Amino acid sequence: LLNISRSGAQIAILDSIREGEGGFLHCGSLKAFVIVARSEFSLNALEFDEEISDAEVLEIRQYYENFEERERRKLIETARRWVNGDHDDERAI
Repeated sequence: LLNISRSGAQIAILDSIREGEGGFLHCGSLKAFVIVARSEFSLNALEFDEEISDAEVLEIRQYYENFEERERRKLIETARRWVNGDHDDERAI
């Protein structure tokens, strides 16, 4: 997710999506139906089926501002549990 507003979002993925295609955007707590408005290389501009609120835009922006730090902490905690033998992996011996 590169950008988000009340009316749409911009995402970057490996492949372009065809203009006019519909889809479902799920990021953080947002779950919205979208239509691809523009697509160039791996950048895709999406329009929401229905505008979202200012509060939802702020919530998603805050979610992604802290995303990298949350993921790093999760990775450290997973590694710590694995080293201590405290994991749910059924393949563990």
